[in-house]
Amino acid sequence: MKNHDYKILISACLLGERVRYDAKQKKLQHPLIESWRKAEILLPVCPEVSGGLPTPRPAAEIQTNGTIKTACGKDVSSAFKEGAEKTLALALQHQIKIVILTERSPSCGSQHIYDGSFSGSIIDGQGVTSKLLRENGILVFNQYQLEDVEALLSPSSMK
Repeated sequence: MKNHDYKILISACLLGERVRYDAKQKKLQHPLIESWRKAEILLPVCPEVSGGLPTPRPAAEIQTNGTIKTACGKDVSSAFKEGAEKTLALALQHQIKIVILTERSPSCGSQHIYDGSFSGSIIDGQGVTSKLLRENGILVFNQYQLEDVEALLSPSSMK
């Protein structure tokens, strides 16, 4: 199962790395993740850490004006944008076509994000990294769409 000519970029937190804002684990236990890990096709990334943010760090959410701020009002937009750009560069370097990112994150959310009020409310939207990757033709999925990813991994789909 090794020596695939493709990689899947995946949120490092989903592989158990303690890179989340709260430094807690969010390891995803799923047979497909384990299979891809064994096949050595997963390339972990944390856009927020890549952008220079520490772990742990204050939670941040995208505001209605598009900036990303912590609950105490600190603007961390530049770190999130830098992390998104570094993640895109990594994806392009490895010719990544498929990415699995953590839903609801201001970086990685692909369908839903927190609404910016720090109340736990969820809205339709995407994080800055998901948006940038999609703008560059890369398919972005979340941890609830692993079967959709598997369906795309046939040899004819990856060419």
